[in-house]
Amino acid sequence: MGELFHRVQMFLQSNFPMLQIQLTDILDIAILSFVIYKLLWMLRKTSSGRLMWGVLILMMVMFVSSSSVLSLTATSFLLDKLVYWGIVVLVVLFQPEIRRFLERMGSGRLGFVFASAKEAGQDMETAISQTTEAYADLSRDKVGALMVFERQNLLDDVIKTGTALDCSVSSELLKNIFWNKAPLHDGAVIVREGRIVGAGCMLPLSGNVNLSRDLGMRHRAGIGMSEHSDAVVVIVSEETGSISAAVGGMLKRHLAPETLERLLRNELLNDKQDEKKSSSLPLLGLLLNGGRKEEDDGL
Repeated sequence: MGELFHRVQMFLQSNFPMLQIQLTDILDIAILSFVIYKLLWMLRKTSSGRLMWGVLILMMVMFVSSSSVLSLTATSFLLDKLVYWGIVVLVVLFQPEIRRFLERMGSGRLGFVFASAKEAGQDMETAISQTTEAYADLSRDKVGALMVFERQNLLDDVIKTGTALDCSVSSELLKNIFWNKAPLHDGAVIVREGRIVGAGCMLPLSGNVNLSRDLGMRHRAGIGMSEHSDAVVVIVSEETGSISAAVGGMLKRHLAPETLERLLRNELLNDKQDEKKSSSLPLLGLLLNGGRKEEDDGL
């Protein structure tokens, strides 16, 4: 490893003689880049990520207003006061992320402090197959069901409206939860990383006034959840037994169990592969290598 870093250092010094780069400088830049990258990745998975972009825009406006070119005294004074008190506001807004970060650090698993997500490919495979099996039976028996598969946007606020769980997805468990006499049947099941983390959860209703009148509250809640997040929502109609799926505010209706399984695999498992690819550091790898080079049914 030391020889590799030495080669990189010699490469930079030979091609950029004006830069006096040392081995410690390369290591410092690499660590700082990795930390910033992971922090942005964590924020991207939550709604707080949008707030962070707002903060960055505010900082850019502050820099421009205080520059010697413009010298906007009143604007600069107002933004300075806003930032002064905004520190407390940011702590409140990012409280869930800060708490999660400190809990990971306090657990002693320092290697996972900046981990984006645990590897759960096998759990997700099992969850998809068991959900398909359960939905085939629920559809045949005309038992209503509503499941939400969390993706990048965390659904902690939704989970708090129901009963928190931590168990693997199984066909028998789902059929028991959605049985019309069960205490948790009137609500949604939330699946995170292939495991059930909540049941009996309340979902936001869709605000789309153009939805078909034959859609009940279960379907409107499923569409609303897909509008407010990037989650995949699967539904069984209690009246007709029809299977539907909502993604990005769009509802796919009258799905066969085989079509449902294919849709879930495309939406959930492909996301896992894309996440693994995007979590790599291609620029750093290039330096270390020495510069080598179904159709949607209508509503």
